[in-house]
Amino acid sequence: MEKDGQIEIRVSGKIGNVEITPDNFDIKEIISILQNVEDLLYSGDKKNRPIISYDIQQGSVRNIFKTNIQYIVSFNAVLGLVSNTGSIDYLDIDTAKAIESLQDIAIKKDFSFDIITSIDKSNVIHIDKFTEYKRTEAIWADAEFYFYGKITNAGGKDKANIHLLTDEYGTVRIQTPITFLEQQEENILYKSLGIRAKGKQHSENGDIDFTNLDFIELIDYNPIFDEDYLKNLRTKAKNSWLSKINPDEWLRQIRGNYES
Repeated sequence: MEKDGQIEIRVSGKIGNVEITPDNFDIKEIISILQNVEDLLYSGDKKNRPIISYDIQQGSVRNIFKTNIQYIVSFNAVLGLVSNTGSIDYLDIDTAKAIESLQDIAIKKDFSFDIITSIDKSNVIHIDKFTEYKRTEAIWADAEFYFYGKITNAGGKDKANIHLLTDEYGTVRIQTPITFLEQQEENILYKSLGIRAKGKQHSENGDIDFTNLDFIELIDYNPIFDEDYLKNLRTKAKNSWLSKINPDEWLRQIRGNYES
């Protein structure tokens, strides 16, 4: 099997009375497609994703993207799910939003999109002004989250964000009031801290919408293993309720319950 594969986003439509081609397809339209391809293929942290190369060809406008074959195979399965169900509710949030964005373009510009892969007998989805690829709002519920990690960036000219590098989710970006950052007496960069935030969570599969998280509060967090602290807890327990337990009697009770 080849190491690389392709996805193709074929765009059909008119600009005025003229059929679109690579020669009259404006750079703004190309950018709007390019902005969505990364999210279509790679959901979540994209720091370590493989290279995506691009080519544009005739045939209305054929936008060709080449990348690692394993991601093409996975995306082909996504196309199959969407094609069979007619819904994007069960996709990863980034992928669902990318398809929503193409749906918005199709409605505003009266374009048609056909998305297909280079996999043999590939699945395909068609998007135009008559399709309705939108997430069901009721599925996304308000929720609060606790994220723990190291702050790698904090600030912004107009809209401030904190970037928190976590083990579980990669880098999480949280919208933060500028006034909160201004009031910090100590530099929080590169410190291990927790952040309480609010946002949207999928009520069925538990996915978090990482594109729109709002800061609530900062939480002191020390991830370093403290052996002395644990020893102290064990000593307190041993000198209190554990001192009243006879180990042999406790073990006999456990065995009796198990055998019965």
